[in-house]
Amino acid sequence: MHEIRIDRSKRLPEQSEHGHNRYHPDIVPILEVAEDEEVVVETRDGLDGQLQPDATAEDVLRFDGGAVHPLTGPLYIKGAEPGDGLEIEYLDIESQPTAVSCIIPGLGLLRGEMNEPYVVHWRIADGWATSEQIPGVRIPGAPFMGISAVSPSMAKLKEWADREQRLIDKGGLAFPPDPDGAIPSGACGLNGLRTIPPRENGGNFDVKQLTKGAKLILPVFTEGALFSIGDGHFAQGDGEVCVTAIEMGATATVRFKLLKGLAASRSFQAPVFTHEDYFADPEVAVPRRFLGVMGMPITRDGENEDENLMLACKNAVLNMMELLQERGFDRKQAYVICSVAADLRIGNVVDVPNYVVTALLPEVIFG
Repeated sequence: MHEIRIDRSKRLPEQSEHGHNRYHPDIVPILEVAEDEEVVVETRDGLDGQLQPDATAEDVLRFDGGAVHPLTGPLYIKGAEPGDGLEIEYLDIESQPTAVSCIIPGLGLLRGEMNEPYVVHWRIADGWATSEQIPGVRIPGAPFMGISAVSPSMAKLKEWADREQRLIDKGGLAFPPDPDGAIPSGACGLNGLRTIPPRENGGNFDVKQLTKGAKLILPVFTEGALFSIGDGHFAQGDGEVCVTAIEMGATATVRFKLLKGLAASRSFQAPVFTHEDYFADPEVAVPRRFLGVMGMPITRDGENEDENLMLACKNAVLNMMELLQERGFDRKQAYVICSVAADLRIGNVVDVPNYVVTALLPEVIFG
């Protein structure tokens, strides 16, 4: 078993040899891992420790957005090649004892209405989160990693940066490459993609079903895949509407499997995930395994449509139909199956410009 340990009393710039906060294929991997090897990965909270347990609303106003999402990695997966699928199995996700949520002016679903800074500090114990700022409420834990990503290739990095700039030029909201606060610095920081929106390589999709026991499949774009992880959440509502969940440092134990040629053989490239018992009923002996796909507001010709939740819904359904067709159903059958059995869920409506909608299909319907 491999272990990647960090010092959470230090922010990422003080321990940059263990991580990064931009995507770029030239970032040097910190570890080589083979298939089926387990890796224990310690991560910082998604705000890089900027809001410590004594932080106030005034500290939120001093928040450095360029430093968000310190990721641990990248990990070089031996044998991974462009066109493969990389399966990540979440064997365990452990929480740190403190966490934070906040309202950041200018961000979130209601950014035009909720524009005063606010901070909530959580204590995590016995599977629950409680806070003096919100007395009388306790949140049950369902820890998951907000970000799991592989690296884009140089071609994809340019393609995605260009499409997001076109969106900005049309008046949409996106965050272009920016070296301010970037780790690493230099060319990777100057040209690296921000981690705020999810993309075809995974990233900040904030899908709450990716708890312990889940398996996520990402398309591989570079040799070695260059996998990174971070942004642990103790709990989150679908949507993450105020732009933060219960943000925590986490320790994730993961295992990898290569699905050779999977991404190249499919007509779309989008994250796919499964879980054995997320919907399990404690009174039913057999867990309810589900198959899930994601949809983002990206057109079929590769253009961003600003915060278009309807397009994300359509893409989630189309991606599920694609998987069903691979199982032998025709397009009409697949469409009806989605209508009668698939649940559309909002993953997030804040990680601009790529909101995420998931389609979840219970495997029990296949007998």
